[in-house]
Formats: sequence, structure tokens, C-alpha cells
Amino acid sequence: MKKFCSLAIALIMILGMCACGAPAPSEAAVPPADMTSPATPPLPSEPPQVELVIFAAASMTETLEEISTLYAKVAPNVKLTFNFDSSGTLKTQIEEGAECDLFISAGQKQMDQLDLAAPDTVNTDKLDFVQSTTRTNLLENRITLVVPSGNPRGLNSFDDMADALSAGQMLMAMGNSDVPVGQYTQQIFAYYELDEEALAASGVISYGSNVKEVTTQVSEASVDCGVIYCTDAFSAGLTVVTYATKDMCGRVIYPAAVMKAVKNQEAAQAFLDYLTTAEAMAVFEHVGFVKP
Repeated sequence: MKKFCSLAIALIMILGMCACGAPAPSEAAVPPADMTSPATPPLPSEPPQVELVIFAAASMTETLEEISTLYAKVAPNVKLTFNFDSSGTLKTQIEEGAECDLFISAGQKQMDQLDLAAPDTVNTDKLDFVQSTTRTNLLENRITLVVPSGNPRGLNSFDDMADALSAGQMLMAMGNSDVPVGQYTQQIFAYYELDEEALAASGVISYGSNVKEVTTQVSEASVDCGVIYCTDAFSAGLTVVTYATKDMCGRVIYPAAVMKAVKNQEAAQAFLDYLTTAEAMAVFEHVGFVKP
């Protein structure tokens, strides 16, 4: 019996020593340092919010506002802020230091006056606001003769307009001389050899500071006719009597360019590129714009 007890005690001691020498389960579960699993990659961050300030001719108001809703789906992180006015007014605001990332003019002259790469005969002040390499002829518009509902003066052509103005038999609305649509109208006057100063002095011309003001005068029938873009005639639902030919006033090209003071070059160029896509052009063409 004593021998059996001694054997049992010895066996217990041997087992105890083996247990003390074995690593703890928690220690055995820890792999070597070079065998650890790679860290979980961070989730991709959302693109930062960007605001683009776009100066655009007043005749683009409806189309660009519609395009902005489409672009929100393409670039939800980009906020588009528009400043619509006559191209001459916008050009002056840019020259005076207004924040502008992208400029879309209704005439080449206003863009040229801000572009150092333009001829000195146009950019007489050697202004350098335009990134010339981004400049593109975005759209082409058409000059129209429009009348109020019912066409009370019975005008059927620019010939009729010229005759009625010369006879002092009607009141016509046109843009100021610093507004592209007004400059195109002046070219039509030159085509018909009409003296604008004499006509204005005789009270047969009413002026607007941008094309929207001219459009409103015709819509409200406060004048007998007006000279505006076909796109504004479409948007306002006005009756178009006729279209001016290239011989009368040349082509109506809308240039666009990124400005040198742009805060986000990539975003500005991306939006300018989007304006040339089929999706954006469909909006422009619906109201009468065409590709140059």
C-alpha cells in the first residue's frame, strides 16, 4: 500500500511539472510578429465639395439652369453658382476682380478683351484673365426679329423693320452698345445704312441692358418688335418673324474659357468638357443653339 501511494505521488508530481512547462493557451495563440494579419484598408473618402462660379451670357439662363440639375448627378460634389448678365457687364466685373472660374460669352469681343492671346487691336489694355489653352467655341446662336402676340405692325422681314424705322412708324427694342445682341443689331443697321443716333433721337428705339430686358419689352408689347437671339425667343414663347443672315451681322459664336484665377482647375475643366457632351448639347439644341 505504501508502495502504491509513493507511485501515485510521483506520478502527480511528474504531471504537475509538465503542466508548468507548457505555455498558457493565450500565449500559444499569439502568432509571431511577422505572421500578423494586414490591417484593414481605410474606406475611400468622398470627394471634397467644390463650388464653381460661372459667368454666363443672359441668353443661357434657362439652358444652364437645366444642365445644372443634370450635372448634379454626374458630379454631386460640385456646386454650380451662376452669374447671368450681358457679356459686356460680365467682362467688366471680371476685369474689376469679381470671382469667376468659367466665363461663357455671347460674343468673341468680350472674351478677346480678357485674353492676352487675342489681337492687340481688340485687347487694347493687354488684360490677361483667360487661360487661352482652355478656350473653345462652345455654341452658335441666331439673331431674330420678334414681335408681340398678334404682330400689330404686320412686320414680315428685316426689310419691313428698316422701312418702318426710317418712317418713324414704330418702336423697336434692342440691346445697348456694350451688349453683344446690341452689337449684332448695330451691324444690321449698318447693313441697311440706318443711322442709330438719328433713330434714337427720334424716339423709335428702346434699349435694354441685356437680351432679357429686350425680350421682356417685346413680351409685354411695350414695343412693336425687338432683335434678340432665337433661344430667348423660344424660351419666352415669342413669335419669330425672320432670322438675320450672316451677311447682315455675321455668325453668333459663344466662346467659353476657364479663367486664370480659377480655384479648382480640374473641376472647372471637367464642367466645361461636360457642356460639349451629347447630354448637355441636347438641352442647348432644344432651344435653338447649335454646335459651331
